[in-house]
Amino acid sequence: KSDIHIVSNASCTTNCLAPLAKVINDKFGIVEGLMTTVHSITATQKTVDGPSSKDWRGGRAASFNIIPSSTGAAKAVGKVLPALNGKLTGMAFRVPTVDVSVVDLTVRLEKSATYEQIKAAIKEESEGKLKGILGYVEDDLVSSDFVGDSRSSIFDAKAGIALNDNFVKLVSWYDNEWGYSTRVVDLIRHIAATK
Repeated sequence: KSDIHIVSNASCTTNCLAPLAKVINDKFGIVEGLMTTVHSITATQKTVDGPSSKDWRGGRAASFNIIPSSTGAAKAVGKVLPALNGKLTGMAFRVPTVDVSVVDLTVRLEKSATYEQIKAAIKEESEGKLKGILGYVEDDLVSSDFVGDSRSSIFDAKAGIALNDNFVKLVSWYDNEWGYSTRVVDLIRHIAATK
């Protein structure tokens, strides 16, 4: 739209969480949920212990520590998916890996669903409307296997668990550098096409 002057592509974590949360909310409804991202080192972190304007933990050496941190990703999802506004919150653990992060989304569902039904719904969307954005894997993969993956959110079918048919933990990988950069390029192309 010509009246919009500022746009945001949010964060890499938001881009991972949003497609997964959208599918789950559309198919089964999300009552509430907690998100944790286990996030690789970024340029904003310290190479050695030092002062941090953000928080004390943020000043600790990134390559030697697992660092609990804040993230606005779950709240940002509420901006792009208004039905989820106020239903999700989250946190981050910054870990000493150089690339690829993972989202752990734990939600309480409105409609009962087996883990198999949830997997099927995500797989269907990953091959349909969200192809290229949302992925689906059943292989026994680890973080480095996703380096260079341009998808924003790759659901790991074997990594999730269900406590019961209304309470599940879902796991989705993302290359926090390449996958996110691909979405930035998509946004630039979209803006250029609408001018």
